[in-house]
Amino acid sequence: MALSFSSVNVGLAARHLLQLPTLPPLPSIPNLPQPTMPTLPQPSIPNPVALPPLPTIPTLPPLPSLPSIPTLPTTIPSFSPPPARTTP
Repeated sequence: MALSFSSVNVGLAARHLLQLPTLPPLPSIPNLPQPTMPTLPQPSIPNPVALPPLPTIPTLPPLPSLPSIPTLPTTIPSFSPPPARTTP
């Protein structure tokens, strides 16, 4: 029902717009002169100068080999308890 009312309102609004008097056309925008860019002086580029060679880095001596890490035993040794004291 609300859809039919909304279409009626749209129809009335369209009819109202059609009944309005026509507006005079908008004035045209006058043609503006195109700006011209002034010519800029071209800087003279100096001749490329050869760059000095980069300093060489001396090679480093090889690193000494690291000693191997001793491995820990995987099992914990179990000590037997001391013998019991005997009374004389």
